[in-house]
Amino acid sequence: MAKPTEALPPDTAKKWEVADIFREFGNSYRRNNRLPLSHLKVLRSIEVCRTAYLGGHLQKCDKCGFEQHSYNSCRNRHCPKCQSLKKAQWVQDRKAEVLPVPYFHNVFTLPHELNPIALCNRKAVFSILFKAVSETLLAFGRNNLGGTIGFTAILHTWDQRLLDHLHLHCVIAGGVLSADKTSWLQTNNTYLFNVKALSLVFRGKFLEYLQKARAKGELVFPGNTAIYATDEEFSELINNLRSKSWVVFSKKPFAGPQEVLDYIGRYTHRVAISNNRIVNVQDGKVTFAYRDRKDNNTLRLKTLEAGEFIRRFLLHVLPDGFMKIRHFGFLANRRKKDNIQRCRELLGDNHPVSQREKKNAGDLMLELTGTDITRCPCCRIGTMTITMDMPYPARRAQIPHSPGFVDSS
Repeated sequence: MAKPTEALPPDTAKKWEVADIFREFGNSYRRNNRLPLSHLKVLRSIEVCRTAYLGGHLQKCDKCGFEQHSYNSCRNRHCPKCQSLKKAQWVQDRKAEVLPVPYFHNVFTLPHELNPIALCNRKAVFSILFKAVSETLLAFGRNNLGGTIGFTAILHTWDQRLLDHLHLHCVIAGGVLSADKTSWLQTNNTYLFNVKALSLVFRGKFLEYLQKARAKGELVFPGNTAIYATDEEFSELINNLRSKSWVVFSKKPFAGPQEVLDYIGRYTHRVAISNNRIVNVQDGKVTFAYRDRKDNNTLRLKTLEAGEFIRRFLLHVLPDGFMKIRHFGFLANRRKKDNIQRCRELLGDNHPVSQREKKNAGDLMLELTGTDITRCPCCRIGTMTITMDMPYPARRAQIPHSPGFVDSS
């Protein structure tokens, strides 16, 4: 298998996008597979993203007269193109919540034996995962540190090859707010909780809630999971899982608040694969880059049939309305603002928590990247202004199927 992408011809780099693959092979995949409505919506949204199908507007430079069309985005949370500004605004909002304390990173992973059941019961299993992890960490905060911890949990369902790998990333403040909210209790700067102890409690809670969900009839067992519909086989699965060591990984503490924000920014709005990892599409096959975690993160290439690539991508479509980012403890949404203000005061910072500042796309891009997206790409002097809106067309514009389709956004 090829390793470095540098060996590829430079003109193949970043030529293809997920949207191109869906436009080229999506119809065939739909014909050959029965898809749920949620998958059909994702396929369609990504196919038409930033095309005339969604409408847009005409921009003109006020200096040189250069004109260009800008098409609307689909805003689907699974679209690789539509997450950057959402992520930027989300990270801006988190700045006011980061405390001047050490932060820690734990990853809770489900055993792969649970993957078939999880994929047939996404909402139920993902909810149990959040519940088991949050209760575990909150209990350790109370019992080991003597108060309420605050943390953000982010669900990821994939590995680098787009296979199912269910895990929660948790970013945890290094300390707790006492029950009476009169003191901040600081943890050790290099150590939070014992991962073996976390693993035992996490495993126990998850399996308990999984058994309760089955007893209430909240789980289904179609296809290759039908064996677990019987009490005997399900009990055997539970016993096997209880005998395994579950993985709870603890990374080294973050270097400071800015590293926390950088990390959160990378992980929160990530989708299964970004466009810049797609290397080439040829002869009905998709080649993409991935890092081999078992070989010191060596960069390798993986080639799949286009249909298999689409199948793996759709494995990671979340249930409608399911929240993949959740806050717990003193960061729980109901009392977040008051709790953060109190934590800051106890840490010697009496400045009020800043209000959420809503910024437009241009302001965010300029602040975060230094790029002024209103600057004319032709003369580099003038400002692009909207001269005409192009509403969602009554006629359905033809969705381009060519890999050479130009994205004018």
